[in-house]
Amino acid sequence: MHATTAADAVTAPLSIPSRLDRIPVTRLHAGAVLVCGLGFMFDAMEIALGSGLGAVFSTPPHVASRSDLALLLSAVYAGAIPGAPLFGWFADRYGRRLTMIVLMWVMALASAGAAQSHGLHALAAWRCAAGLALGAFPPLMTTYLTDLLPPARRGLGLLIAIAIGMAGPGAGLLLIRAMTPLQLLGLEGWRWAFIAGTGGAAAVALLYVLLPESPRWLAARGRAAEAERDLGRFAASPVVASAGTPAPPAPGPVRTRRWSVVAGLYFLSPWSSVAFPVMAGVVLAQKGHGIAETLLYVGLSSIGPVVGTLAAGFGIDRLDRRLALYVCAAALCASDLVFLTADSPAWLILSSLCFGLFGSLMLSVLNLYGGESFSTAARARGLAWGWGLNRVGAAAAPFVLLPLLQLHGPLAMFAVIGGSLLAGVVLLAAGGPAPARRPVA
Repeated sequence: MHATTAADAVTAPLSIPSRLDRIPVTRLHAGAVLVCGLGFMFDAMEIALGSGLGAVFSTPPHVASRSDLALLLSAVYAGAIPGAPLFGWFADRYGRRLTMIVLMWVMALASAGAAQSHGLHALAAWRCAAGLALGAFPPLMTTYLTDLLPPARRGLGLLIAIAIGMAGPGAGLLLIRAMTPLQLLGLEGWRWAFIAGTGGAAAVALLYVLLPESPRWLAARGRAAEAERDLGRFAASPVVASAGTPAPPAPGPVRTRRWSVVAGLYFLSPWSSVAFPVMAGVVLAQKGHGIAETLLYVGLSSIGPVVGTLAAGFGIDRLDRRLALYVCAAALCASDLVFLTADSPAWLILSSLCFGLFGSLMLSVLNLYGGESFSTAARARGLAWGWGLNRVGAAAAPFVLLPLLQLHGPLAMFAVIGGSLLAGVVLLAAGGPAPARRPVA
């Protein structure tokens, strides 16, 4: 008997993708989820630093002009617009694992540059460079885990990775808050957050070297011997959970209409889920809260996604993706309205927690929806192009929302955020059911 390995699930003459889907969850699967989660933690931390920088450069002694502040907040997303499709193409051509190693090194170098930058424009330039990697990592992490995980455990694995990643924003923002009064080695607190990001990204790049390439991708590229080798690594690894029971096979690759829905949802989602953390520091500063209070509120708001995403992971594979997106949209709308109109610390923290939770869940489910819609040969490119559109929306949002907030107040900004959520619901309702728990081609 092979009670402690997954070797019994790998039986000829099934194809490599079919054999991979039959393998239970092993320690090697868990290792891939952990490394992806750590990579996403530093990715998410870098993105969330935009909120911290928004607070730092909105209060004395660093009061930036409205145009310079919008440039700084958008720079990381501007880099992500070309970065996501570029590295998506690279991943479909040269491999998922190699691409993520490259991304981690790009992230480390850009963080080091930001840490030593002088002047807001130089900092924005390094943030733009970081965006090349930051925009590409989430869709490629989704692609890699979609390739590897059993269909009935795919949602759980991806949400665990995202839950690990959601620890990054709070850690980075609270690090800025802790280091700001200390001025250790004469460096401002925000510089220490980028130094931490440099070391973390470099460490994750080294961990990816220990993981196998996707056997599904290798088989699709005609590299059968390498696919068998890496499939064997999963088969020989000790089992930690069963593979579960997948839904019937999907009818085929994504159709034009489905791709239009996915692309539209990716473009609309940052006007709510991404714009909120980026703009939160500016909103709180406008309400009269000091830098220490602002960083504390924004940092605490990231706790909700960690706990909530992890808990949701155990039920996500039982839910229709479309229904989950509807619930997230409604919760985001309510949370945002409370945050923009409340003044008491309790309501600000509670609404921030809820918004962070449902924002991360919405993006997680959207990634599942997209990842299950594409064939292996096009999965990285399809998700990366969708993510590129997501970054277009995220780059444009500060230039639209910041003037609305400063000239017309919070409710004007809410009208745009709520409108984007409503548009997404309408688009999703017209686009047909989302795939769930299915084997992928």
